Amino acid sequence: MSAEQIAEAQSIAPVVCVQNFYNIANRRDDELVDSLAARGIAYVPYFPLGGFSPLQSEILSSVAAHLGATPMTIALAWLLQRSPNILLIPGTSSVAHLHENVAGAGLTIPEDALEELKRI
Repeated sequence: MSAEQIAEAQSIAPVVCVQNFYNIANRRDDELVDSLAARGIAYVPYFPLGGFSPLQSEILSSVAAHLGATPMTIALAWLLQRSPNILLIPGTSSVAHLHENVAGAGLTIPEDALEELKRI
């Protein structure tokens, strides 16, 4: 949804959540995420781990190795740190991936690593 579509929908009924394609490598909705956060509207990233083309980045892999985590754990942790209105629903196909996903909620990415991740 665009900001204009959200405004139009708000004229009909309260919007409490928006879901768009967004992840550490696709940040076209940065301004929208911030705008929604200011209005107390939740944002659910669609394909938070890249979807059918899983996230792959040397920077992401390097930060993950430095922090002793997997790239996907870092990608989820980044989303959770990005804004308090982001709600994650990462899919999983195994118990191992479930553990990897849950680990993202307990990881705080240091500021220097966040700066590095901005280059993705």
